[in-house]
Amino acid sequence: MIIKIAMLIVFFGVMVGVGLYCRKHSTDVNGFVLGGRNVGPWLTAFAYGTSYFSAVIFIGYAGQFGWKFGLASTWIGIGNAILGSMLAWLALGKRTRIMTQHLKSKTMPEFFGVRFDSNMLKVVASIIVFIFLIPYTASLYNGLSRLFGMAFNLDYTVCIVVMAVLTGVYVIAGGYMATAINDFIQGIIMIVGIIAVIAAVLNANGGLGEAVETLSQVSDEGAGIAAGELTAIFGPDAFSLFGVVVLTSLGTWGLPQMVQKFYAIKDEAAIKKGTIISTVFALIVAGGCYFLGGFGRLYDIDVATVGYDAIVPAMLEKLSPLLIAVVVILVLSASMSTLSSLVLASSSTLTLDLIKGNIVKKMDEKKQVLIMRVFIVVFIAVSAIIATVQYKSNVTFIAQLMGVSWGALAGAFLAPFIYSLYWKGVTKTAVIVNFIFGSGIMLANMLVKPMFPAVLQSPINCGAFAMLAGLVIVPVVSILTPKLKKEKTKEVFSCYDKAA
Repeated sequence: MIIKIAMLIVFFGVMVGVGLYCRKHSTDVNGFVLGGRNVGPWLTAFAYGTSYFSAVIFIGYAGQFGWKFGLASTWIGIGNAILGSMLAWLALGKRTRIMTQHLKSKTMPEFFGVRFDSNMLKVVASIIVFIFLIPYTASLYNGLSRLFGMAFNLDYTVCIVVMAVLTGVYVIAGGYMATAINDFIQGIIMIVGIIAVIAAVLNANGGLGEAVETLSQVSDEGAGIAAGELTAIFGPDAFSLFGVVVLTSLGTWGLPQMVQKFYAIKDEAAIKKGTIISTVFALIVAGGCYFLGGFGRLYDIDVATVGYDAIVPAMLEKLSPLLIAVVVILVLSASMSTLSSLVLASSSTLTLDLIKGNIVKKMDEKKQVLIMRVFIVVFIAVSAIIATVQYKSNVTFIAQLMGVSWGALAGAFLAPFIYSLYWKGVTKTAVIVNFIFGSGIMLANMLVKPMFPAVLQSPINCGAFAMLAGLVIVPVVSILTPKLKKEKTKEVFSCYDKAA
């Protein structure tokens, strides 16, 4: 217990210290939200990766999908690295940085507002961001509570308060630069931690060969899983596996807290380096998490009683105190880095896109930064309350909460954002139609789930469908609706001519 507490104190001290050190970078809006658009490749790549992977991945997804798909769940991590990281950086990095600087947009809703000369698009997008980031944030606390309960026997509410307060302190103090530096530190902890945990779990099961051999003999008649399927290359359910890969990989292309990392990176050379760093990070962390979760069935766990979120903590219970401390810091790092990214994205969106110019007509730089800091507190508090209620009423699993959030945000924004970077023919009507479709279908999935076809009743499958459908909806509606003025599109795309 002394080892665990000592490591936590050092970890928290470093996080808060970085926040206080970075106060000088957060005196104006550009510095607070984007670090002055001068962030290097290592910090940006780690900020992207640590915002991507949280306790939702390590505790929720790794446990649930490792149980369902066995070792084939590792494909989810590989998909995250190739589609969610490498291809996202290649397709979005350069164009996002150039166009957002040209349009002077600091957030995704502001990008839509300026790109299509529509305040209505900006306001609608900001409302979608705020509403659907909350369930994702709530799910971060839930995953952490399982681990803290195991390691410290602490009440869940204490875990929430500690994590919320400490994250709030360094984000409020140092803004984006503090989150980027802390993300780098937290990312290193995640890499070291996941490698150490995989080695320990495999060692406890007789090594890799014996663990795989034992897993190959496991069957589950109730789930329709025959012996050998949990070690098969695509597992017992390839179609559902594909849906998870799409949701968790393609989804990053439309998530505001992810895409905004490209706004802040300093130059094209940094984007090239960041692509490599981000991909390797995802391979190790996401690939490692899902590979680890694939061995969950080697442990005596009654999933019907305790739920999927208890699988990974159960795998870790008998590790040494030092390794358990490492795991706690690992999941804390993953959760706090994602939480800081989410609250910064949400507070900046509400302040710059909803309040400024709509509710408060005139707002100077200092007032904007102050209001963003206030909203960080509000956002953390609201999500913490929801997390507590959700946990005590046992409404849903972590993966389902995240599926609703990712599905709605990426379903609404992914297609309009990508097309807006590449195609002059996108129309304002197409964007608003996709906003309504993407967020609407996920709301319907929550409220009237039985009315959906069986395959779309899962929020994960429904989210993947929303994203892919958007790639068709935007061009079709754009072809049928009035175009933007040629002068406007020419001015917007002139940034690429200058860059060339």
